[in-house]
Amino acid sequence: MDSNMAFDALADPVRRDILGILAAEEECSVGAIAERITSVGRTAVSTHLKVLRVAGLVSERRDGRFRYYSIDPSGSARDVLTLLHQVFRSGLRSVGDAVPRAVEHERPA
Repeated sequence: MDSNMAFDALADPVRRDILGILAAEEECSVGAIAERITSVGRTAVSTHLKVLRVAGLVSERRDGRFRYYSIDPSGSARDVLTLLHQVFRSGLRSVGDAVPRAVEHERPA
């Protein structure tokens, strides 16, 4: 799966809200998600879930006429988390290196 699609999907605040719900609940039906997302209607929630599924961020399980969604740990979510971890680890390392230099610079001579 292309991680660019995942980042494109994450650009939308409604989709980020959906992922937040799924992270907290592990698995939810479309109806349960739509009840908690008040900024858009149920049809829009279904459309957002499709975008997240195509991007490889969530997986879908069908049970009769119901669909249940969960974060897909083997899909693009893993790639996104790996990239963000590397970025933050590198950024924190840079900050850690800069702090001693800033302290030394501020010391009176």
